[in-house]
Amino acid sequence: MDPYEALYGRKFRSPIHWDDVSERTEIEPDIIEQTAEAIKRIRDRMKTAQSRQKSYADSHRPDLNFEVGDHVFLKVAPMKGVMRFG
Repeated sequence: MDPYEALYGRKFRSPIHWDDVSERTEIEPDIIEQTAEAIKRIRDRMKTAQSRQKSYADSHRPDLNFEVGDHVFLKVAPMKGVMRFG
C-alpha cells in the first residue's frame, strides 16, 4: 500500500488523469508535452536553488585540515528525547 493511499484512503491520481473516471479519454500529446516541460522547469529551478544554497553553506564552512598526531576537541551532545531503561 502506498503512503498516500494509507493516509487518504484512495489511490493517488496524477495530473494527467484528473478527469472523472467515467470521462476517461485518450491522453492528448500536447498535454503530455506540457507536463514534461513543466517538470523540466521545476527540476531546473530546484537545481538552481540547490546550487545557491550549497554555495552559501560552503562560503560559511571553513576548510579543516588535520595532520596525524593533532589534538582535536569534539563536541558531543546527548540524544534529545530518548529515554533509556524507562
